[in-house]
Formats: sequence, structure tokens, C-alpha cells
Amino acid sequence: MNRKRATIKDVAAEAAVSIATVSNVFSGRKPVNADLRERVERAARKLSFQMDRAASQLRSGQARVVGVLVPDLDDVFFTSLVSRLEVMARKDGYDVIVASSRDDIDLEQSRLRALLGWRPSGLVAVPCSDVIPSLLRDEVGHLPMVFADRVMLNGCFADTVTIDNVKAGESVARHLLEMGHGDILVAASNLGIAPIRERVQGVRNMARAAGVEPRVLELGSNAERGAEVLANWLETNAHPTAVFGLTNVTTLSALSALARHRLDVPEQISLVGFDDYTWMSARRTPLTAIRQPIDEMAGVIWERLRQRMAGEAAQPHPTILETSLQIRGSVASRGPNLLAGREAAAKPSVSVLAAPDGAQANRGD
Repeated sequence: MNRKRATIKDVAAEAAVSIATVSNVFSGRKPVNADLRERVERAARKLSFQMDRAASQLRSGQARVVGVLVPDLDDVFFTSLVSRLEVMARKDGYDVIVASSRDDIDLEQSRLRALLGWRPSGLVAVPCSDVIPSLLRDEVGHLPMVFADRVMLNGCFADTVTIDNVKAGESVARHLLEMGHGDILVAASNLGIAPIRERVQGVRNMARAAGVEPRVLELGSNAERGAEVLANWLETNAHPTAVFGLTNVTTLSALSALARHRLDVPEQISLVGFDDYTWMSARRTPLTAIRQPIDEMAGVIWERLRQRMAGEAAQPHPTILETSLQIRGSVASRGPNLLAGREAAAKPSVSVLAAPDGAQANRGD
């Protein structure tokens, strides 16, 4: 015989509190002191109680739910962002529902429909392409939204939180040029995504000021497939003196490809990564890497969304955050400073075209 499902009344009776107290513990609508909260949560665990969010929403007319859409939960950057948003949302009494588009535009539409079906109080979206999903354009004026990371700032209809990708690329190129590297391979994920193009632009801005033309290779967003592409490329192309991975995934792909060819870092090829997660420094040779301000980014995203959910109606506000370059042991000196005596000002951006099969690099326009 199936056991009867516990109700909010059962939890209240078990914890010897009112139904309103139980409701406040799980909805976050009103603060509950620590002792009462612990009694309620202990009773709920004992009874295997689960709050019926949909029914609660219908009764109250207000959803204490925020949707978060990201391109790929296999990417540590996005899982880290989601984790921080969950902590902040919980403090303000919100639950978070997370969906991944798997970098697929059609799946993105489906995931958004599911999220919007919850009638959330707000939405944080990292689109899987440069195109804002049409479903969200239809929600302008109805649903508070904040876009993050993969965002085209021009003409965006909601608040945005991004990093200065061009400056990040420039800072890495400057460091490599100062260390004498005149042959730089940029390991990109997907050049169809604005932040990746901007990072490439930054590298080219700085490198061309020193008379250097970096090579660019598109690896995709899967670490294993990317490693295969780069390993094959290394077999048929002159080896660069340095590789710059534009994401944590392409950095891992580069490490794997170099290991397959038994190429030591930095003795034979120097390597710079992106995102600076713990594994990048937990190595015999820790990686020099760009560090994104993930805590600050999550904090700004949540604060903007919280203000919009509270009724703020000002014009969309873009926030651009700065990265930092963490210099460690993965870049070896290859000669004199290539920027010495040169004007290091940024030059106009140049479009980057990857080879059709993604397995050949491009050295010029």
C-alpha cells in the first residue's frame, strides 16, 4: 500500500508550530527564527515532505522562483555562476530553476518554454548564441531579466553583465610578447560567439602592434573533441611557441593535445588558460590564466535582477567587469621583449575566419 503523502498540516503538527510558520520557512515570504526553522526542517525530513511549489504559487499569486538558463552545465564557469546565484537567491527567499540549452538554439527555445511555464519572478539568461531568443523579446515589460556573459551589448533590451573580453585578450598577448613569443596560437571554442571573437580581437590588437600575426584555431566546446582537433593540427603545422586557450574547456583541450605529443609546458610550448579554476594551479607547473570575477559577476547579476523584480523601471543598464591575469610558471621566456620600443596602442579590430572544418588555423586576412 502506498504511504499517504505528507501535507503542510502534518509538518506543522509534527513540529508543533502553525501552518503559517511552515509556509514561511519554505516560501521565504517572512523571516523565521533559527530554532523554529530547524524544528520545521527536521519535521519535514522525518515526514519526507516536499513543498508543492505550483500549488503555493497559485494560492499566493506570486512565484518565489527565478529561472536561470545557461548554455552548458558541463562547463565549470556556468556551474560556478549558477551555484553563486543559488546562494544569493536563497538568502532572499527564492528558489532557482536551472536549464541548459546544450549550446543548441532549438533546445534553448524548448528549455525557455519550460522555465516560463513556471511564471518565474525573474530570469537570468546566458544565450547560446549572439541572438537573443525571440521568446524573451515577447516578455519585455512583463518579466524582469538580466543577460550575462554571451551578450551583444548593442540594442539589448535588458540589463547585461559581461567582462571586458577585448582587454582580457590584450593582457595575455602583452604578457606573451614581453616574454618574447612571436608565434602565438589562439585556441578558440566557437568564433560564432561574441565574447570569443572579442578575446581574439584583443590578442590581435596587441600582437599586431608588435608585428606579430597570431594563428587562430577553433576547437569547439567539448574538451575531448577539441583535444583531437588540436592534436591533429599539431601533426601537420609548425608548432607555436605559445598557446592561449580562450575558455577553461579549450585550455583543457590544449593540455590534453600537448600531452599526446609529449610536449612539455613551458619548456617546449608555453600555455595560458582562461577562467583560472583550482585545477589550473594544482599542477606541477601551474598555469598562467585569466581570472574572471565570478563572485562579483554573480553579485551584480543578482542585484540587478532583484531591483528589477522590486519594480525598477529604468533603462537597461550594461555592466562591464574587469578580469585579471594570474602569472605563474607556464610561460617561458623565448627572447627579448617584442613590444620594447613599439607603440602598444590597440589597432582597429579585424574579423577572424576559421577554416570550414575547424581543423586548420588562419594566419592572415
